[in-house]
Amino acid sequence: MHRIKIMAIALTVGITVSCGQYVESQNTDKDDAPNEVKATFQNKYPGENDPDWHIDSNGNYESHFKIDGVKHRADFNPNGAWIETEVSIDKNELPEAVIKVINEQFPDEKITEIERVQSAEKGLFYDVEFKRKGKNKDVEINKFGKIIN
Repeated sequence: MHRIKIMAIALTVGITVSCGQYVESQNTDKDDAPNEVKATFQNKYPGENDPDWHIDSNGNYESHFKIDGVKHRADFNPNGAWIETEVSIDKNELPEAVIKVINEQFPDEKITEIERVQSAEKGLFYDVEFKRKGKNKDVEINKFGKIIN
């Protein structure tokens, strides 16, 4: 009977350790991004040697880093292709055309966040988030004031 208890404890410890290693492997840090992703990051941001890496809900790699003290987030697919880079900005940093659209189409809306986004697919645009009950509304506006989403 004593042997069965010892074996059960050993089995429980083994399973717990294995599960812990699996969970730990799912949490990535800067050393866990694939080499292709790291290489693209270094080509795009030479001299930035300490990004924090995370995997987003789409399976893409997010790098969080600073340039001149300003926080950036760049996304890469698992093959290393750059997707986009975002940086938070203030409303006074928006182009006049974007401010005009916000004032005309969303005059009474409260802005919760503004990001300047450089995208491989869409080019440069501004992601303006408006406060809504439940889920906030994101509106993407290009530098000419055209809503693109």
